[in-house]
Amino acid sequence: MSKSLNDLEIYREAMRLGEIVWNWVVIWDFLAKDTVGKQFVRSIDSIAANISEGHGRFHYKENQKFCYYSRGSLVESQTWLEKAARRELVDSEQARQLYRDLESLRKRLNAYIKSIGPQSDTHDS
Repeated sequence: MSKSLNDLEIYREAMRLGEIVWNWVVIWDFLAKDTVGKQFVRSIDSIAANISEGHGRFHYKENQKFCYYSRGSLVESQTWLEKAARRELVDSEQARQLYRDLESLRKRLNAYIKSIGPQSDTHDS
C-alpha cells in the first residue's frame, strides 16, 4: 500500500519548521524581511517542497535526488538562522531550539535517503 506524503514524519516536521520561520519573519521590518527573511523562508520552505517533489516521482533515484536538494536547503536554512540570530532578529533560545530541530531533521532525512532504493517501493517509504 502506498503511503501518502502526510504519512512521512520528515515531511510533517519540515512543514512545521517552515511555519515557525514564517511566523518570525512576517513581523520583521522591511530591510530584515527583504534580505535575510526572504532567503530564510525560501530555504526552509524548500525542505518540505523537495521532499514532496521527490515523493511524487516515479523512480527511486529521482526521489533521492530531491531529498539531497532538501538536505541542501536544510543546511542553507541553518546559515540563515545563524545570520538572523547574530543580527538579533531572533531570540537566542528560539534560535538554539530551531537549530536543534533542524539537526534532528537532518539526521532523519539522511536515514530516509538511505532507506530509498530498489529494495523498497519509493511510495512505501
